[in-house]
Amino acid sequence: MTLYPLKFTPIIKDYLWGGSRLKEVLHKEVSTDTAAESWEVSGVDDNVSIVKEGSLKGKDLRWLIQHFKGDLLGHRVYKKFGNDFPVLVKFIDAERDLSVQLHPNDELAKKRHNSFGKTEMWYIMQAEADARLIIGFNKNLTPEEFKSRLKEGSLMQLLNCEKVVPGDTFYIHTGRVHAIGSGILLAEIQQTSNITYRIFDYNRKDKDGNTRESHTELAMEAIDYSCEDDFRIAYDQDPDRVNQMVDCPYFITNYLHITRPLQMEVSQRDSFHIYICTEGEAVFVTSSGRYPLSMGETLLVPACIGAFEIRGTEAKFLEVHL
Repeated sequence: MTLYPLKFTPIIKDYLWGGSRLKEVLHKEVSTDTAAESWEVSGVDDNVSIVKEGSLKGKDLRWLIQHFKGDLLGHRVYKKFGNDFPVLVKFIDAERDLSVQLHPNDELAKKRHNSFGKTEMWYIMQAEADARLIIGFNKNLTPEEFKSRLKEGSLMQLLNCEKVVPGDTFYIHTGRVHAIGSGILLAEIQQTSNITYRIFDYNRKDKDGNTRESHTELAMEAIDYSCEDDFRIAYDQDPDRVNQMVDCPYFITNYLHITRPLQMEVSQRDSFHIYICTEGEAVFVTSSGRYPLSMGETLLVPACIGAFEIRGTEAKFLEVHL
């Protein structure tokens, strides 16, 4: 079997805060009235992505890594991560506010959950007027003050809110409290992890009348109590070139605005590439064929495909690699 650019069947997740945009805007196959997340490329246990089309249809990502190794991931990446796929890509539709939460770092996640930590980034695709995110605190805190304010119900007064518009990009390191606000559709790139510590959920109940579990005690050791404003990412948006957005130890994300055919030579990176279409449509042309990609779709280009062309007249992508 020969590798080619791969699309995977989205893994749809529904939570009490999900909406209708994954179905109505991104054209996902959703069987429920609402949907919260579409996992586009995942190596998370029990949620491993399955190839959607082509000669490898039906094979899962773990099988692909075991059989193709460095040809799929990049030899440098395979040497570091082995059979573990290092990133998770999602679309998230927040019809209602998400809980205030955070994620542990690599060391704590390994110790407690035998997992990677969860550093992540968000790219805002759509946002209603006055839509906001919660990111970090608005003052430096001590663990004692945090716990006291949480207990007395005044934690929200300490949280930093950021108004958002489409194109805004945010980097959330482990330990930073955060929440996606209502009225936002975004793309998320993160480490491969499903470990979340929920600290506040607005005292709301699910459809069965139950409040959701909180993880305050687990969170206490993981929280970054400092007040920092380094989360909003400024980046160039020049057309028909690679514009760097985030370069961190866990992933590199670039912004591409395609207005004409663009030749891509990426072999020197020795890495897989994921292309997330956030607007418009284009065709990826390789020696093995043509692979169209539209808004709301994601394509994994194996590392062994070091050169290809992107053909489109008005399309926007996030490019992810290691």
